[in-house]
Amino acid sequence: MTLTRRQALLSGAALPLAATLSTVATPAAAASTSASLPQFRDFTLGEFRVTTLLSGSRAVPEPHKIFGLNVDDATFAEVSQQAFLPADVAQFFFTPTVVDTGAEKILFDTGPAAEGTIAALAAAGYTPDQITHVVLTHMHGDHIGGLTDANGAETFANAAYITGQTEYDAWAAMNDDGFEAKVRPLADKMTFIGDMTDVRPGITGMNAFGHTPGHMVFMLESGGKQLLLTADLANHYVYSLAHPTWEVSFDADKAMAAQSRQKMLGMLAADRVPMIGYHMPFPGAGFVEAAGEGFRFVPQSYQLML
Repeated sequence: MTLTRRQALLSGAALPLAATLSTVATPAAAASTSASLPQFRDFTLGEFRVTTLLSGSRAVPEPHKIFGLNVDDATFAEVSQQAFLPADVAQFFFTPTVVDTGAEKILFDTGPAAEGTIAALAAAGYTPDQITHVVLTHMHGDHIGGLTDANGAETFANAAYITGQTEYDAWAAMNDDGFEAKVRPLADKMTFIGDMTDVRPGITGMNAFGHTPGHMVFMLESGGKQLLLTADLANHYVYSLAHPTWEVSFDADKAMAAQSRQKMLGMLAADRVPMIGYHMPFPGAGFVEAAGEGFRFVPQSYQLML
């Protein structure tokens, strides 16, 4: 699927959370809403150290303009109330993940801006020059924003870059300002992958199209254990899981995105594989169980410490 710039803007593909939540791109704004939250959280997966990074967080009004576009206000309010959530505001989290294999340090997505991600890396004991690979799940601004700093300098100077071929080609045809500024200049350092491609040993890319034309998720496997990095497959722990067919304003192809959610969430529930979601409540890790016609997010407690 190829999107024109006009189609991308209308669908929200070129107007992601980072644009709507533009103030999260500044360190002060991010800190003002996440001061009470830790900046990182470590998990263990076999021989891998998996670290989620809180690059930023903020409250967003009128979440029904984002989630459940195909349901009425009363339905949205009822679902929110049943989940103990206010219907007039939602908290968003921006959570890149570092996978430290021992030999390599692989960063999945870069946050809305470099400052927040660098601060979270430092809190976790990492520096940007230690990152060996940066994997981009898709090209929305809150995932590519940290590729360069405010002056345009490359944040992860020693890193190689990996992203989906379908995603790159779609955005390369859009004339999108963010892509042109952040991603295209790094093209010579990029490796492009397809479905079920081994990115690095123990890390496999999987197509989960719809949110963007080439959105991908990544399965980690080490020591006989698995964990799925779901990126923006599901952007809210209630609205996107309990109601996977609810339309989301930021999904470029809403029907395909719903199909991807149902497929991947169904797999996670059936196989009891944990997940880390980029916009799940920090630290973003948990399990998925089937519940009625949808699913329920079960935050991890100590399972990923063992």
